[in-house]
Amino acid sequence: MRKTYIAGNWKMNKNKAEAVELAKGLVEALKDGKNKYMIGVPYVYLDAVAQVVKGSNILLAAQDVAATGNGAHTGEVSCEMLKDIGCQAVILGHSERRHEIGESDELINKKVLRALEQGLEVVLCIGELLSDREAGNAEKVCAFQLSAGLSGVTAEQMKNVTIAYEPVWAIGTGKTATPDDAEAIHKFCRDHIAKLYSKAVADEVVIQYGGSMKPENAADLLAKEDIDGGLIGGAALKVASFEAICKTYKK
Repeated sequence: MRKTYIAGNWKMNKNKAEAVELAKGLVEALKDGKNKYMIGVPYVYLDAVAQVVKGSNILLAAQDVAATGNGAHTGEVSCEMLKDIGCQAVILGHSERRHEIGESDELINKKVLRALEQGLEVVLCIGELLSDREAGNAEKVCAFQLSAGLSGVTAEQMKNVTIAYEPVWAIGTGKTATPDDAEAIHKFCRDHIAKLYSKAVADEVVIQYGGSMKPENAADLLAKEDIDGGLIGGAALKVASFEAICKTYKK
């Protein structure tokens, strides 16, 4: 049975003191939680937050990672460096990196393979633009991003991969796909993974919803069969709102 997985993506927010304070609050608030939890922290605060969440039930993730190992790659941060300070996971392919930074599916795939080879859990983000959805291409875009992002990933490695479906038009806009709309894409993604691997692999893959999940809509979204958790943005920046989502359990 898939375990509900709630992840917070802090994006480019907080200063060091605020990051530590938020992490301390979450460790206390979630210590008895039954779901799986993760926080994605800006690079510069990972080390400080690692000291806070160490030994807790909260995984620590970076919001990106280099596609290569250590070496002459100015400005990059390697998997080895992340592991050295206590990171267990990494968020890859987020829409903001795809569409603001211009990361290609090929580069994202290289990062996925590198992270998995180095023993990090991966949250692979996929999702369509509003123009894609209006043109009836949402499924086509998600299928392509899944196939490209998971190219070369083995069935065994899929145990360390989580998919986050994030309709780009619903991120940070306050708009949310209806639970039925979100479920339809989640089911499509699970069926596509079954084609890429097997039904057994697909049945085990956790697929998070990443389009403005909030305390107000978390229960309705998580009630859907194929929505296994959330990749939370704005609501992850406060203990109360993130705790409320984290303590929403599937029925």
